[in-house]
Amino acid sequence: MTPEELILEALRKLGVPFEPFAIDPAFSDTALFCDKYGYPLDQTINTIIVASRKEPKRYCACAVLSNTRLDVNRKVTKLLGVSKASFATSEEMQALTGMQVGGVTPFALPEGLPLYVDSRVMEKEWVIIGGGGRSLKVKIPPEAFRKTGAQIIESLAN
Repeated sequence: MTPEELILEALRKLGVPFEPFAIDPAFSDTALFCDKYGYPLDQTINTIIVASRKEPKRYCACAVLSNTRLDVNRKVTKLLGVSKASFATSEEMQALTGMQVGGVTPFALPEGLPLYVDSRVMEKEWVIIGGGGRSLKVKIPPEAFRKTGAQIIESLAN
């Protein structure tokens, strides 16, 4: 199964309404996507894989509104229980999730990978997430995150 098929299957299993739509892969990066397709940044989600700097490596996924900035140095390091962390490299992210840069999504993540969602995401009526690859985006209600067991974190992003 492709990453896109896995994501759509995961959403079907959650039983939440969702609307997948194909996009030109050249416009999968958030700012380009919003500009091309007319969606506001504050309705789109960036899913960021964060890694501890020291071995043994610890990873997590963080979902934040695209017009905010993930607080890696204070919030995420505390959540991971490590002293230093940074964005995972594209190679680490792809090896861990099987997804492409520009398409990483909070759904169909590897078993045991913590998912942290900024509380401001939950205030939205709907959000746009990546679809696993660069040619798919998905519109979902934020309540879908609660069904995944994600932890909703106050001020995960600034």
